[in-house]
Amino acid sequence: MPSLRHEAFLELFRNRPALAAELLRDALGVELPAYAEARAESAELTQVVPTEYRADLVVLLWEDKPHFAIVVEVQLSPDEEKRYTWPVYLTHMRARLRCPTVLLVVAPDAGVARWCGQPMETGHRGFVLKPYVAGPESIPVITRAEEAREALELAVLSVMAHGQGERGVAIAEAVLPGLVGIEDERARFYFDRVMCSLNDAARTALEALMRSGTYEYQSEFARRYLAQGREEGRQEGRQEGRQEGRQAGLQEGRQAGLQEGEMRALLEVLEARGLQVDEQARQRIAACTELEQLKRWLRKAVSVQSVQELFESAPT
Repeated sequence: MPSLRHEAFLELFRNRPALAAELLRDALGVELPAYAEARAESAELTQVVPTEYRADLVVLLWEDKPHFAIVVEVQLSPDEEKRYTWPVYLTHMRARLRCPTVLLVVAPDAGVARWCGQPMETGHRGFVLKPYVAGPESIPVITRAEEAREALELAVLSVMAHGQGERGVAIAEAVLPGLVGIEDERARFYFDRVMCSLNDAARTALEALMRSGTYEYQSEFARRYLAQGREEGRQEGRQEGRQEGRQAGLQEGRQAGLQEGEMRALLEVLEARGLQVDEQARQRIAACTELEQLKRWLRKAVSVQSVQELFESAPT
């Protein structure tokens, strides 16, 4: 049975069938015919052969009629059985649709992508299948919010492929503004995919940045679903900020609460990554009153190799 992660990848293509064509054309350099519409179709092949075969998804490029087909397969681990079924998907879909047909394999793991890209000998002279593979090297790293809005599903795919790396926070930051304004169910699904694709340190950093209130995605949607995943320590930080606000004035209290939240998140990220925070470093972080400086440190904390490197690389 396909895993939830497997189905999450496929949902991106169901929501935006043109994503398959865009990956082939833009990421893999495949020349495609002009088309007016991309449609997700049934992937069942039982109309052609007595044994049931089912690809993950089939995308048809239409211009009055289907004139190009893309069999989309999501592969999360090597599976020798696919060396026998993938040629079947292509040849029988081609026979059914009477148009050129290609195989696009989406493999977010680099090792699995290399396995998927190996030529598959069928035994017939000249009949060798070499799939088009969209792996980490070909799935773009999207860090600009404008680009993410224009191709939201591709941007979510970018997080799912690269979210564990050092640029995970930057990619996620680019995606989240695009969730404002789309239907709630799809926004919730994409938000969950973004958060699940990040490592613990990156997720903590992103949550702290979202709480800052300076980002476009501070919508009712973002506030509601971010609240579901906050931890008790950060809830205490917000409470301290509110208490200080009542004592020193609403604006000052809000600023102090934000700073407290950033400091807590920064220390959590460093500790989650196993970096030793000595007393001197802890005091330096606690003494910082510039919210933007804390945010810069928080972003860098996801990828630095030592606490000292965090301070050395921070802008003055």
